[in-house]
Amino acid sequence: MPHSLLQRRQQLLATLGDAIAVLPTAPLQVRNADAHYPYRADSHFLYLTAFDEPEAVLVLDGRRGKSILFCRDKNPDMEIWDGFRYGPAAAVEAFDFDEAYSITELDTRLPQLLENVPALFWPVGNRSIDGRVAGWLEAVRARARAGIDAPQRFGDLLPLIDEMRLIKDERELAVLHRAGQISAEAHVRAMQATRPGMYEYEVEAELLHHFIRNGARYPAYESIVAGGANACTLHYAANNARLNDGDLLLIDAGCEFRGYAGDITRTFPVNGRFSGPQRDLYDVVLAAELAAIAEVKPGAALDAPANAALRVLVQGMLDYQLLQGTVDGVIESGDYRRFYMHGIGHFIGLDVHDVGARKPGGQWRTFQPGMCTTIEPGLYIRPDDRVPVAYHHIGIRIEDNVQVTASGHYVYTAAVPKQIDDIEALMRG
Repeated sequence: MPHSLLQRRQQLLATLGDAIAVLPTAPLQVRNADAHYPYRADSHFLYLTAFDEPEAVLVLDGRRGKSILFCRDKNPDMEIWDGFRYGPAAAVEAFDFDEAYSITELDTRLPQLLENVPALFWPVGNRSIDGRVAGWLEAVRARARAGIDAPQRFGDLLPLIDEMRLIKDERELAVLHRAGQISAEAHVRAMQATRPGMYEYEVEAELLHHFIRNGARYPAYESIVAGGANACTLHYAANNARLNDGDLLLIDAGCEFRGYAGDITRTFPVNGRFSGPQRDLYDVVLAAELAAIAEVKPGAALDAPANAALRVLVQGMLDYQLLQGTVDGVIESGDYRRFYMHGIGHFIGLDVHDVGARKPGGQWRTFQPGMCTTIEPGLYIRPDDRVPVAYHHIGIRIEDNVQVTASGHYVYTAAVPKQIDDIEALMRG
């Protein structure tokens, strides 16, 4: 087990003091009938345990400084059908827990653990555990006449873990870089494969092929492969349209590698050559992305990249007569949202939209080394009588994954071309 996992649990135990924390993993999800979706453990649970079996609960006992796992028992008959299970005894050794018990003992042991404990933390609002917490507390309170006190303070566990997850350690960064590398190679493969007349799903197949060939069994999210006007739908997911000569193709896709996400967007011409209007707007979006990335550095406020990108995008909207007025006036009025209606990016890690409060206490957080974020400006031009017809149905987004370093930043998805000449050269090749 990586030493960092034990350190994380110890850090959280120190934060808890004499409290107890209970963290369940994700349940199995039925797809249809008796078929399930591929299992994915809860990200907070993975962060603290690396244990990826369902039906498991982590208990952190701050009073005794112990981490306790409740999991499925060994069951040779079920393992014939569903594969290997650690069972409590092996889990203690493999994942360095202090104790482990059968998941069937959870409702018996938790009331005992909660006796005379001042506070209890759990993921408040988690349907798989909320009701059980009430039962445990009721059982402890029933022993009040014996001098047993139940917890009097309660809190949401997840914000405590969110703060820890904001800063990635060296092992996490290495895995994130690999997820970014595989994702980048897949985008290059998709660019090289794209031709007029193909269907969006054929290009998606190129992405998935490369993910799986490199040990990333699943995408980190549903891939967006959007040709022509489809690129103006931000979360387009049908991926079933024919790719037309002269259109742009927007691909927003990334793999999940060992639990960590990649998230890259590139936009390029289906026929390998940008038209004049496509080139105009693409240059604006690329300039906005580069301006935003330049603002990613230690001590800078999280909204600095968004502010820098927005000014570039609005100036481009004015230059190409998508809007009228001044940069400051358009920003103040919010008119730019007709063509750019999302934020500049999000944290990335175990979740593609990773955790962490952006404005704790009402003030923008500042970038710190070890944070990882996406930068993804775009323009989406739906038909509008006030907009030159040459720009109708053009949707462009460019997205990279950026690590904050001690001296600035590192774009670890830069292997996918994004300069126009480089894209066209790659597609000619």
